[in-house]
Amino acid sequence: MKKRKLESGGPEVSAIGLGCMGLSFGLGPAVDRLEGIALIRAAYERGVTFFDTAEVYGPFTNEELVGEALASIRDKVVIASKFGFEIANGGIVGLNSRPEHIRQVAEASLKRLKTDHIDLFYQHRVDPNVPIEDVAGAVKELIKEGKVKHFGLSEAGAKTIRRAHAVQPVTAVQNEYSLWTRDPEAAVLPTCEELGIGFVPWGPLGTGFLTGKVAADSKFDSATDLRATFPRFTPEAMKANQAIVETLRQIAVRKNATPAQLALGWLLAQKPWIVPIPGMNKPEHLDENLRAADIELTPDDLREIDNTFSKLTVQGGRLSSEHMALIDS
Repeated sequence: MKKRKLESGGPEVSAIGLGCMGLSFGLGPAVDRLEGIALIRAAYERGVTFFDTAEVYGPFTNEELVGEALASIRDKVVIASKFGFEIANGGIVGLNSRPEHIRQVAEASLKRLKTDHIDLFYQHRVDPNVPIEDVAGAVKELIKEGKVKHFGLSEAGAKTIRRAHAVQPVTAVQNEYSLWTRDPEAAVLPTCEELGIGFVPWGPLGTGFLTGKVAADSKFDSATDLRATFPRFTPEAMKANQAIVETLRQIAVRKNATPAQLALGWLLAQKPWIVPIPGMNKPEHLDENLRAADIELTPDDLREIDNTFSKLTVQGGRLSSEHMALIDS
């Protein structure tokens, strides 16, 4: 597996990381604990050294799974986790990035992850009730104490990134980015490039749609799968958006790749400091996705992809209105 640096002073990680959320939460029923551990360890054996989790995934169970799976190789991997939500009675009840809460979350996450430090600690969503300078200052204190190594932001806008970076250098920004979600290109990616900040796309495969394995008539359980609330996953939108997958498939065939591999290869070709974290919960998905790191896309390939996709229209917003309300502009 090829390596990348998230930023000049940041950690070196595998070119493709593992988004662990779906093993426990959000994309269908949780996998069996032993199967989840086996998949995480198989990813490491294949060269993955970057693992992404959060306290809210479960809640809590995903951190426990990641901690157990990586305990024996802790010093050989980079673990990212997140804070920023208020959790009560097994669910999210709001945002909370007050400095005292950040510390509480860090202490609890360290225990669940079976470690003495979190390599990359993201604010999961920007809290409008807490100045970002206070958030950055709280993480800065945790870094001084050695409990956190690097500071990150998730779904943050360019202005917020700049304000946070002025207090505590931001190592990575994690926003949704893929061939069908290109919002970061307008301001966030240029800001990251200017400030030397790494970028970690979540949803690099369109939460599964860009793999070509989501049928137009697929159904999602509203009790276990967040996609049941996403506008792009209504029956009408999935039918209309099949054209996007078919276009991706046609180009992928010429590169001797699958749609998923081409989608990941396209992201890797954008910038050398971009590290996608696809979610994978089956061994065959792991094998397929990790091979994307070896795809070579020429400038002509990238122009063809951009020109082709610029003519396509994605039907439906990327997230539910409830989730979009938490996105920083």
